[in-house]
Amino acid sequence: MRVITITAILGFGNLILSSANVIIGFSLFVYILTHNFRSPVARAFCALMALVTGAYIADVGLADVQSATAANIWLRFQWIGIAFVPAAYFHFADAVLRTTGSASRIRRLGVLSGYLVGLVAFVAAAFSGLIVNGVGQQEQIYHLLPGPFFWVFALYYALATMGGWVNIRRARARCLTSTSRRRMSYLMWAFAAPSIGVFPFLLVPAAAQHLSASLVSVLALFGNVGIAMMAIVIGYSVAYQGVLLPDRVVKHSLIHFLLRGPLVGILVIVVMLTIPRVEHILGLPRDTVLIVSVAGSLVILQLLISVAKPAIDRLIYRKDRQEIAWIQTLDQRLLTSTDLEQLLENTLLALCDLLRVPSGFIVTVQGSTFSLRVFCGHRESAVEYLSRVSPPEILDALSRSRQDEGPREANGARNGNGIRNQDFVLADSHWLLPLRGRKDKAILGTLGIPALGPMPTFREDDLESMDALVRRAELALEDMRLQQQVFAVLLGLGNELDQLQEWRSIPRYVGAGTAQDLAMALAQSPGFSQVVKDALSQFWGGPKLSQSPLLRLRIVHDKLGGYDHVPAKAVRAVLQEALERLKPNGGRSMTAGEWMVYNILDLKFVQGQRTRDIARRLAMSESDFYRKQRIAVEQMAQTLMQMEQAREE
Repeated sequence: MRVITITAILGFGNLILSSANVIIGFSLFVYILTHNFRSPVARAFCALMALVTGAYIADVGLADVQSATAANIWLRFQWIGIAFVPAAYFHFADAVLRTTGSASRIRRLGVLSGYLVGLVAFVAAAFSGLIVNGVGQQEQIYHLLPGPFFWVFALYYALATMGGWVNIRRARARCLTSTSRRRMSYLMWAFAAPSIGVFPFLLVPAAAQHLSASLVSVLALFGNVGIAMMAIVIGYSVAYQGVLLPDRVVKHSLIHFLLRGPLVGILVIVVMLTIPRVEHILGLPRDTVLIVSVAGSLVILQLLISVAKPAIDRLIYRKDRQEIAWIQTLDQRLLTSTDLEQLLENTLLALCDLLRVPSGFIVTVQGSTFSLRVFCGHRESAVEYLSRVSPPEILDALSRSRQDEGPREANGARNGNGIRNQDFVLADSHWLLPLRGRKDKAILGTLGIPALGPMPTFREDDLESMDALVRRAELALEDMRLQQQVFAVLLGLGNELDQLQEWRSIPRYVGAGTAQDLAMALAQSPGFSQVVKDALSQFWGGPKLSQSPLLRLRIVHDKLGGYDHVPAKAVRAVLQEALERLKPNGGRSMTAGEWMVYNILDLKFVQGQRTRDIARRLAMSESDFYRKQRIAVEQMAQTLMQMEQAREE
């Protein structure tokens, strides 16, 4: 029977913590790599985490080695992390300092030199005895022995670490806003963890002969705990670098990733390591108990995290709980067009069954035209019927139907009569019933069923049931109209929200004017299309033209001298030049596809015609016009961007 000693307990604890550090390091590496790879700080952090993870993978592998030969392989492999961590550490600090506008060729050269020194040190440690030489053993701990150049590398390691920390401190001193200073403070105090966490692996060759195995294990234990905590703090700070998302979104995403990824992985590792290594447990093979325990742990942990999610979200969103709760339920409250059409279809089927008619349809009203929304029976018959009737005449006849109904109560019932037989309008072998809005009584659509006679003779109870179904259809149509308006507003705000978030996400630093101007290059910003649209909307004069951000473009600046330094004239001249570039060759056509962009921009913004008139001239609906107008403005923005890029070249 194996004797349990203090050294064995410490070794087991270090094994669990080393495994946890491998999981945390790899998880943060994957998360930052997939969420924020465009940021130089994030890329440097990924390199640092990859190297630290490599060192801890070797530490986990050393836990079960049984010979000095096997230990020698893992100990020398561990130097891939030890040798390169100082360079990655200094690289990360330099990347953070450069985000504050402090660029330095000397530091960049130092980063490249550091990686070169790391490569030389790794080759020397892995294939020679210059830095480490031979394998020693202190009780159950295997370690490499120091070589002639060991202390030279140790001095380089300490200097690179100190230089990196100084750069992070300089970066914090350059922060102007409280938020950026707070995040940089987190980073500054947690930044030493990766280097300190790997340092015990460097220290062991020199100290193993002078320290007991228990003391070495205790030092490693504290190092493992520190690296686990501080790596998460650094990852939390890096997750915000250059991300154009609200802080709450970044925080929510990272915390839930850590809970469902690293936390679950660590607890599963603990379960696997704590199950006794005996042949049978409760009469079952150990492998069976292990499989059941791991599978059960995964399911239970995921369930517990889901149950705790509301409480976790309340902690994350302490100031905006009600707003966030409403936002989080929008996907459940809002219905898609398909959802509403399915509701309409089910309602129509129920109406046809109730009224005992073989077919029917519901159309929506768009201006003075009908659009078939849902049907029961043969679609061809509904389409054929709609093609031969005159929508204006039908709408005129329907306008007098259901006008005397009282307003609805809160529960949906009407204060007055419901649907009556005389509410149906006979039109070309069909009975039609208007579907009206609740407030303005506007006709939203029309219910149509085949006429079984000159006038309907439905029973009172059928009409009462029909009234409830018609109300359901009217609610669906009204919700469809309202949600289309909401989506249209959100689409219109999309570029502005992106621009606001970009302005919000870029911190301000001392002396960072030039760098910030480059980062905010107008032609590259997500809200550039909205800027162009604002200028076009006041093409012949107004503050959106004379004070347009387009004045920051070099192509506009070049025009100022030729237009008496009047900003509005210079911006208008550039817009006219871009519009001419979008003009196709040949005679102008109002219906040809290649003329669509030019026609929309010219008629809407230059000539200032009304949307309804333009849509009629271009043979399209108003909703289609707005969609194509967005495309036209984006084309104009793209043209201006190309003109600016050509000017820079």
